[in-house]
Amino acid sequence: MSSIALPESVPGPATRRPLNSWQVWGLVLVAPYLLVFLVFVLYPVCYGLWLARHPASYVKLFNDPVFFGSLVNTLAFLVLGINAKMAVALFLSGFFMQARAWIKGLSLLFILPWAMPSIPTILSLRFMLNPEWGLINSLIFRLTAEDGPNWLNQPTLALTLAILVHIWKTLPFWTLILLAGRLAIPGELYEAAAMDGASRWQKFRFITWPSMQTLYLTSTILSMIWTLGDFNSVYLLTGGAPADLTHVVATLGIRYLRLDEVDMAMACIVVVLPLMLPLVYFMMKRLSK
Repeated sequence: MSSIALPESVPGPATRRPLNSWQVWGLVLVAPYLLVFLVFVLYPVCYGLWLARHPASYVKLFNDPVFFGSLVNTLAFLVLGINAKMAVALFLSGFFMQARAWIKGLSLLFILPWAMPSIPTILSLRFMLNPEWGLINSLIFRLTAEDGPNWLNQPTLALTLAILVHIWKTLPFWTLILLAGRLAIPGELYEAAAMDGASRWQKFRFITWPSMQTLYLTSTILSMIWTLGDFNSVYLLTGGAPADLTHVVATLGIRYLRLDEVDMAMACIVVVLPLMLPLVYFMMKRLSK
């Protein structure tokens, strides 16, 4: 008896299921956010990169002596200002952990510079540093009968004051971050170290620092990324003066925009990307672990 081979069944094309009502409403609710992202985020970035596509803009930028001075000032902010700020924040996070009533009251005053808007706080400092009628020089004259320095007319002094203003303005935030990291360390570790006769330095070296090392490094990198785009401390305090010698890269871009040189401003931002992208990559790589 011969067997008859049946033809193999060929699967038909997969039928797409229609969207249910929940999926339709999900797309409807997400659509406005996608539109805002495309119009206000993606389009400005692509348009800026398109404006900075001409090599002549970079040649003109590199020939501008203000640009290289701004790079040096930016590196001074990143290397000196950020590291000094984070070191002080690490120290103050241990100080504010003490359970005393007057320290709790002091913490409220300490957080005010970060909580207040930048424009009134930094401009008030600028008025105080005025060489003719500022509060600081008036006090110097009353105490010494001599005129105080022209604080914002000396490039090195003005840049140093801008760095100090940046530290003063952002220090409370990073102190709170590191304070939260300290509070996450189990208290039993310190109690066991105290029973073994460990000093404060030994507790910090063998308990606090190993527990907070990742948080401290991540906060430092994140602060560097934010500082690259921060122009308030310099723009509101010195405005780049004197003679455009206190500009950082962020304020230099604003200077080019005010001079109606949009391509130069965009080129200035593109040049900084090789410095910012490694920081972003390194931070995200550490967070992924």
